[in-house]
Order: sequence, then C-alpha cells, then structure tokens
Amino acid sequence: MRKYYILKQRLVFPSPTSTACTIRSLHDTATSAARVAAAKKIEILVSIATAKTYLAELKVAPPVTEPAYDRKKFQHWITISGKCDTRETVLKRDATVEVTVDSECKATAGAWYSDYDGIPVANATGLDIDHIVPLKEGWQAGAWNWTATRRKEFANDLIRPQLLAVSASSNRMKGDKDPSKWMPSNPSYRCTYIRAWIQVKYYYELTVDQAEKDTLTEIINAC
Repeated sequence: MRKYYILKQRLVFPSPTSTACTIRSLHDTATSAARVAAAKKIEILVSIATAKTYLAELKVAPPVTEPAYDRKKFQHWITISGKCDTRETVLKRDATVEVTVDSECKATAGAWYSDYDGIPVANATGLDIDHIVPLKEGWQAGAWNWTATRRKEFANDLIRPQLLAVSASSNRMKGDKDPSKWMPSNPSYRCTYIRAWIQVKYYYELTVDQAEKDTLTEIINAC
C-alpha cells in the first residue's frame, strides 16, 4: 500500500565561489497541504478536453425510479489489503501527512484537506468517504440493471476518481444530488469535481438527465 508524506523541496543555488547552499522547506501550512493532496487526486483524472469528449457521448435520459433504490445492493466497504477496507485506504491516500493506524487499520492520527469546502480536517472521525457519483444517482442512471459485482466495483472504485475523503458536513450537504442541484462550496475545486463526475459516468456508461448535462456543459466550458 502506498504511503504519502508532506513534500520537501530542496533548492540549490550556486554561490560565487561555486559552492552550493541547500535550502529545505517543509510545506506544513493548510494551503501547501492542499496542493499535496490535490496532486495525488488529480493524477487519475482525465483532461478537460477528454472530459468534454466524454460528456458529448453521455446518453441523456430521465432518472429511473423503478425498481426503487436500495443502498444495500452496493456492497461497501470491502477489504482492500490485510485489515484495511476501502474507507481506510482512501483516508491513507488522501491524507496530507502519513497516517498512523491501529492494529485494525483504523486511522488514529493524520491530517487531511477537504476539497469540497476548502478546510483542513485533523481527525478521521470528521471525514466521510464520498462517492463522487452517489450510489443512488448511479442506480437511477443505470446501475439498477447491473450485476452485484459491478455495483460493488462502483461503490469501492479506487482506480477512477469516484472516492474522496471530505468533511462529513460537506458530504451530507451534497447527499444524493447531481451537479445541477449541488456543487462544492470551494470554487477552486469545481472544475476538478466536474471532470471526475463526467469520467465516472462515462466509464460506467451511466446516463445523465437534461438539467445535469446542461450544468456539466456550462461548467466544463468555463474551466
């Protein structure tokens, strides 16, 4: 399992006598921590241009309400490695410092930056793991017709930008809403959020409703 650390920069400046002076700077402010966390999350995102192409190919259809959504049909969280489940794996990945865990792989110390609302979070108990495309949204956009295995993949996807550690309050404000009804209060994260939403919907061949597509189009064109 990968471990992440706050980055250290080593800058070398030549002196007139050709000797080198090394400067180390530890980025331990919330702003710098945010950059570190963002770099890890963004690396699995498609480009804006690719997101636009994907968006154009998404099928427009109204949400399916029958059969009714049942959260239990999306098995999560699942074991990823040893005693570490999906939640603990995302907490480690998204932390801005190395996470300390107990014998059950539960995070006991760490630091995080919540992209949705742009705030630092110092305790894992204050974090939710958000599904970028909510499970109910996925169900109504096509997952109702999937196998149990496919729904489990969707609910625990660590390859696509589908899972994100965010403040519990921001996650609960979002709920099951699509981008036409909710966007992150942190404006600097909105383009990233939209790219992730489109990428996940495209990969899983999920539909979008018209209001959702109109909002996605408006925002991605402004990115």
